[in-house]
Amino acid sequence: MDIRKIPVQYIDVSDKTYSVNFAPDLQRLRSSIEEMGLIQPVLLRKKSGGYQIICGFRRISVINDLGKLEIESKVFEEKEMDAFQLFSLSLHENLTTRGFNAVEKAIALDKLIHRFQIDPAAVIKTFLPFFSLEPNEKILNTYLSLAQMEDEIKTYVLNEEVSRSNIRRLSALTSDDRIAILSLISSLKLGENRLRETLTLLEEISRRNQCQEKDIVQRSEIQVVLFQKELTPSQKTERIRKVLTDLRYPRLNQMEKTFEKKRKDLNLPSNISLHHPPFFEGKRLKIEFQFETTEEYRGILSFLSNLSDNEGFRDLVTGQ
Repeated sequence: MDIRKIPVQYIDVSDKTYSVNFAPDLQRLRSSIEEMGLIQPVLLRKKSGGYQIICGFRRISVINDLGKLEIESKVFEEKEMDAFQLFSLSLHENLTTRGFNAVEKAIALDKLIHRFQIDPAAVIKTFLPFFSLEPNEKILNTYLSLAQMEDEIKTYVLNEEVSRSNIRRLSALTSDDRIAILSLISSLKLGENRLRETLTLLEEISRRNQCQEKDIVQRSEIQVVLFQKELTPSQKTERIRKVLTDLRYPRLNQMEKTFEKKRKDLNLPSNISLHHPPFFEGKRLKIEFQFETTEEYRGILSFLSNLSDNEGFRDLVTGQ
């Protein structure tokens, strides 16, 4: 196949039939083309009145921006190959020259099934391994759901390297809920575990209170935390986690407040701390203390020996 110089003005850049690009980094490509010229010609297909892009969307975009009038191209005749063959060729060329990010894999898989009508079983068998993905239906459905999400969510998934399990959690939400949740999670410092915990808490609160996730995110106690500029993302994360936990477990929250009030009324010295059992499961309390000298130690023991006479302490012990 000959390489020809094709005028850029005759190339239909609006036809995205074969494009799987998402959030491309064009600066490095631009620098390369400016310095070395176009190393690899683009692939085009003749069509009525011009040319359709098969492979080279990013290169053509850069060439356009640089004001160049022509681009080196390999051109297929209109009926030389069918649409699926051309798409498969495009995928193979992109794989060898640059690879695909997670969202681009999702877009490609979605096009294989919904645009090119390839049987899902064939996609699982042939194309999931092509994209270095495990060949099973669950993985396919995960990426198909990602392809249908909003661009803002796709960008977050890409930038934060969100796991497949959390992608599935996001896919279970409505579009409005996803966008609302994005305003929350993008402001926080969330690793995979924290993101999973946050999404799970929101889902459980929504189900328990019979409300939408976006209504939870918009609650004043959450918005107040998000708009506190003096807080670091980590500090915001911990405070939001506390708000969501309290909303999810209101009875536990009330028990915590009651315990804290009774503990405060004991006027414990700063070097003595009193703890309830995790989640108030059981009645066993724990006292911790710190000291540096024998005098401090004796003072602590004296305080503790008198603590049993304190009515508030007895209430805590008996669970009143």
